[in-house]
Amino acid sequence: MKLLLAEDEKRMAAALVELLRQERFEVDHVSDGEAALMALQTGLYDIAVLDVMMPIMNGFDVVKNARKSGVNTPILILTAKSQISDKVTGLDSGADDYLSKPFNALELLARLRALVRRKNNINVLDGTLSFSDLTLNVTTATLTCSSTGLSVRLGEKELHILEYMFNNKNQIISREQMTLKIWGYDNESEYNNVEVYMSFTRKKISFVGSKVDIKAVRGIGYELREKNV
Repeated sequence: MKLLLAEDEKRMAAALVELLRQERFEVDHVSDGEAALMALQTGLYDIAVLDVMMPIMNGFDVVKNARKSGVNTPILILTAKSQISDKVTGLDSGADDYLSKPFNALELLARLRALVRRKNNINVLDGTLSFSDLTLNVTTATLTCSSTGLSVRLGEKELHILEYMFNNKNQIISREQMTLKIWGYDNESEYNNVEVYMSFTRKKISFVGSKVDIKAVRGIGYELREKNV
């Protein structure tokens, strides 16, 4: 789960990065509003936490411009401003939630989990995503087929690949999108590595006997669909 943190206060940023990584978020940190907007517009992030008082561009304007450019990433505004008018401004600009500093770490994490569930349509009770006869438990990294009753544990990359594809059902995902989403910018992953992990993931789907497969669309990318389609 990729999270963008935009916070210019160094100590606060370091503490948040540590907290979020302990919760298994893959965190990228930026320290000004312009960088936050550019990062959001890549479409790589599942969720974002933005401070309001940042250099170059404040958090309200980041959210407003991100929404204007079509970004639908869930955004939580985190700031020292606690006036009701400030909260209204943040939500009206397009933010999904608002938390004032100082904050309780457990509340922050709970709010982020709620936003992720809402975005991904994850079952609140058991943390699962579904497609056709497959159920993906993102908490236990388990893939289960309802047609056969078989389950299999997934590796980290396999889990991220399927989570991304389950959340983009009936869409073709390009190799470039898959590479950036799963491996990020700071990596040396090449396209053949994507193919290797796609092969591993296909074998896990085949192992549980599902009628679902990952289809390669020549020259474009990958699509999750039923074998008889």
